[in-house]
Amino acid sequence: MNFRRLTGIKLLVTVFLIVTVILPLLAMLTRIPEADISRIVSNPQFRQALANSAMTAGTGALISILLAYVFAYCVARTGMRFTEVFSVLAAAPMLIPSISHGMGLIILLGANGFITRLFHLQHSIYGFWGIVLGGVLYAFPVAFLMIADILKYEDGSPYEAAEVLGIPRKNRFFAITFPYLRKPMISVVFAVFTLIFTDYGVPLMIGGRCTTLPVLMYQEVIGLLNFSKGSVIGILLLTPAMAAFIFDLLNKDKGNQSFVIQKISSPKKSLRDAAAAVYCTAVCFFIALPVVIFGVLTFVRKYPIDMRFSFYNITNTIGMGAGRFLLNSLVIAFGVAALGTVMSYTLAYFTARTPGKTSKFLHLVSITSLAIPGLVLGLSYVLFFRGSFLYGTLAILLLVNMVHFLASPYLMAYNSLGKLNANLEDVGLTLGIQRIYIIKDVLIPQTRMTILEMFSYFFVNSMMTISAVSFLSTVRNKPVSLMITQFEATMQLESAAFVSLLILFCNFIMKGFIYFSRRSIIRTGEG
Repeated sequence: MNFRRLTGIKLLVTVFLIVTVILPLLAMLTRIPEADISRIVSNPQFRQALANSAMTAGTGALISILLAYVFAYCVARTGMRFTEVFSVLAAAPMLIPSISHGMGLIILLGANGFITRLFHLQHSIYGFWGIVLGGVLYAFPVAFLMIADILKYEDGSPYEAAEVLGIPRKNRFFAITFPYLRKPMISVVFAVFTLIFTDYGVPLMIGGRCTTLPVLMYQEVIGLLNFSKGSVIGILLLTPAMAAFIFDLLNKDKGNQSFVIQKISSPKKSLRDAAAAVYCTAVCFFIALPVVIFGVLTFVRKYPIDMRFSFYNITNTIGMGAGRFLLNSLVIAFGVAALGTVMSYTLAYFTARTPGKTSKFLHLVSITSLAIPGLVLGLSYVLFFRGSFLYGTLAILLLVNMVHFLASPYLMAYNSLGKLNANLEDVGLTLGIQRIYIIKDVLIPQTRMTILEMFSYFFVNSMMTISAVSFLSTVRNKPVSLMITQFEATMQLESAAFVSLLILFCNFIMKGFIYFSRRSIIRTGEG
């Protein structure tokens, strides 16, 4: 691959990002002058939705992070057994759409919910606390994985030195642990808050009269076709994500980033380990409850009227097109996984291994896509691509999903490629080996694990997303995840439960495939 061809490919990638990220957002911004912003902002409904979003996101983030920190501490810092099992169970809610969590709460704690009927509860789950509880179920796995990753890379030698010096345990926390956790935990707070703030699946399902900004945006765009007001709300939804992005950009100092000199030891303490196991078991039990309930609901005729075992809901859901829509989802997920992995890996190669101004621009745009909520991206695509040959096709769903989930796989590849010897291409050029062979024979084999994780990330998220595609799908190209909102509107919760299980099943198969592929690579390397 000569220099001219490399420059040409980089130019094409740059144009692609401009067309798929920057121009759609600009198209949304141009609709704002059409809106009467002062009238929108002064509207009591808008103000209440903004307050509801901030309060539910703040409360849900606080609870999620506290629960996740204790869970991550139990997994990383105690001698508890089965830590890998607990970690897998804690991450399982990430394999179903957020709207399914809201539906699970209705089935458990609604007016005719299992727990409500069992304990004769009188309180309603709909409203503020329903959104908070659903947000916790949805955001807890993300908070846990982020905090567990932070704890995993903490150096244990300062703790050993403090113990030798006789420094009390509480003083160790404020002298060692707190300074280490401070900046990473701020990033966790931003990420979890943004996740709940921009989600519309849980509030749409269980919010009742407690309307949040994403639900208001959905109602304005889908119900009233009010694109200018939707654009104003979209900009507001971008605010916390952009704040988090700017914070991460400005706080990438190396003070808290060090190599792990020594892993923190976790001596066996029976009482502490037993308490940790009880806590983790309780958390996993509550996490698993909605999934178990989906299984029960799928195989009863009509809850709570007719509890006889039946396949009626399965046959009825398939008869309403679930098979065809599942095929759409699989095509979208595999297409996004394949194209997204190639695109994000190519981007990462340019930014990590070909320095220059264009590479810096590509890196900035790639990580900026992380700060764009799915609803905002979907609306911007409606405004930019409406009337084009892509609009209303399966291709635009592939495109919006690929851009929506691009940042995380890109960063995976960027970090992996950046760790490899920076002189490989120069050495190859000296020996007369073309760059394409360095990529094919050296870089790709060295980053196979990362490529598998990238593929899995794209697939799983494309299977369960509802936000980015809700404004763009039609009857012909609709993914199966959107059937959940359709069934919820007609109170066919049994069919919605079956669709949630379908998505979970497909994602479990993909995760299993990735797991065994990784083990095969490890065995091959050892051999």
